[in-house]
Amino acid sequence: MEAQEAQELQEHAEHGSQESAMRPVAFTMSVLAVLVAVTTVLGHRTHTEAVLTQNKATDRWNFYQAHKIRANDTELIADLLGAVAIAHPDVAQKIEKAYADHQSKWAQELKDEQDEAKALEEKVESAESRANRFDLAEALLEIGLVVTSVTLLTRSRIYWYLGIVFSCAGIASVVSAFFLH
Repeated sequence: MEAQEAQELQEHAEHGSQESAMRPVAFTMSVLAVLVAVTTVLGHRTHTEAVLTQNKATDRWNFYQAHKIRANDTELIADLLGAVAIAHPDVAQKIEKAYADHQSKWAQELKDEQDEAKALEEKVESAESRANRFDLAEALLEIGLVVTSVTLLTRSRIYWYLGIVFSCAGIASVVSAFFLH
């Protein structure tokens, strides 16, 4: 065997051992890519949940406003009827009682509508907080993926370790999103 062939075989063996040393890095990159994809989907779904819940809250506040206007109009009519002399006092008393019944019924409905709208707004805030955590996690995981990929170019494992640190922070952010209510 010639010296040149021996040197080529040695270089080929060294190249193969370098590739096998980078397998854990490549595997880490694959796992991070999957985590980024899953986190992105979770973030998008949570943003959608926040928007849909905000629409429900807006509808509920509109319904509350309509009830409030109707109650106010009824109160004004009752006040007007109290000021106007009616020829038949028994009819006037009956009308006043009907308006008073409506007022008491609507007062409870207004409170219920307001409580429901506020509860929906709290759900929106919760969904937005979770979505923000997912967005942060996505960014950290992507940074971890990119920094880890630098390892393949430089053959320096310090980038792999640094990428893992960013990725762990991203995973912690995802986990914390599930604990927010």
